[in-house]
Amino acid sequence: MFGIPGKQAITLTPAAAGQIRRLMDRQGSAGLRIGVKKGGCAGMEYTMDFAETVNPMDEVVEQDGARVMIAPMAQMFLFGTEIDFQTSLLESGFKFNNPNVAEACGCGESIKFKDPAEAQGGAAPQA
Repeated sequence: MFGIPGKQAITLTPAAAGQIRRLMDRQGSAGLRIGVKKGGCAGMEYTMDFAETVNPMDEVVEQDGARVMIAPMAQMFLFGTEIDFQTSLLESGFKFNNPNVAEACGCGESIKFKDPAEAQGGAAPQA
């Protein structure tokens, strides 16, 4: 919906694609649906759920055997995002490298998106 012809809405690192493939196989799901919702100290949070079917309005990204469906209301917020999967001694999880984020809280679970005019390279109107 919000894409550029010939360019995927999001990209997956090899680590993220591998983890999504493993999750799809283990759960028997059609893929992973990602979205955004209001919440957290910065205002918005990412959501990730197993999907049994592809919604006709989803933006579908398939890469290296992994399938990610982007919920319609999240597409404009996630365009250009790289999703990685990182593992450390204390934790492991998906990391969103999103150029549309203006601020993130200290815990990394909550984000605030840029003003739409600012995200497109223009200046936001001054009050």
